[in-house]
Parts: sequence; C-alpha cells; structure tokens
Amino acid sequence: MKANSFYPVILTNKIEESSKFYTDFFGFDIVYKADWYVSLRKSSSSFPFELALLDASHPTVPHTYQKLVQGLILNFEVEDVDNEYRRLIIAEKLPLELDIRDEVFGQRHFITSDPNGVLIDVIKVIPPSQEESTQYVEDVWEEN
Repeated sequence: MKANSFYPVILTNKIEESSKFYTDFFGFDIVYKADWYVSLRKSSSSFPFELALLDASHPTVPHTYQKLVQGLILNFEVEDVDNEYRRLIIAEKLPLELDIRDEVFGQRHFITSDPNGVLIDVIKVIPPSQEESTQYVEDVWEEN
C-alpha cells in the first residue's frame, strides 16, 4: 500500500474544546471545521503532521464503535522539554499526569492530557543508559 497521508482521529464529544486545546497549546491550524469534524494541521514545523477530531456519535462511525477515545497517547518530540514543561504545566496549568523525568531508555519527558483524557507525552530524546542503548537499531540519540 502506498499511503498519501496518515493521521490519528480522536473520537470525542468535545469538538470545540478539543480544537481550541490543540490550536492554543500545540500550534495546530484548523484546515476544515464543521460541528462534527475538525481537521488540524501543524505545518509550521519541519515535519508537517495532522490530527482530526470527530464527533463519536456521527453516522460515519459504525454504531458499535461510537465510543469516546480511550487508551491513546500522542507523543510530541520537542527541542526543549523543560521549556515546554514551564509553558504548559507551570504557566498554562495543564493537568500533570506524569512529572518531568529522565528515562533510562532515552527520553526526558512529562505527560499531560487533553480535554478527552488523551495522554500527551512531551519528549526530548536523550542518550539512553549503556544497557538500554543495545535495544536501539539506530543511533537516534546522537545529535547531527
């Protein structure tokens, strides 16, 4: 299969609140907006990506799947995770689900959540421990 695009779609009953959350705090732009669906794009970064919000009760969702999002984590890799922590957690008072910390597998990160309970892991890649470095198939932690 040759895909032209790939993006997550969050099933929600909070379209407006979720749209505002991702545009205000994560810099997404609205590409399409209806009362039942919002398409968001983050085109200001070096790697453009998309996210969509869909009313879980919309008829395009098969009836047995018309449930709110559950068990989803969105990862945002950033240049300065400490600055994002100060901005999002300290200044903006977003919920803190996991406090900022270094992980032996090669991440400095913290976790917040969106209005739907979707976890948002804000990450800076750091060198892993010697033991963990053997798990990587490429040197993702080396700076260019």
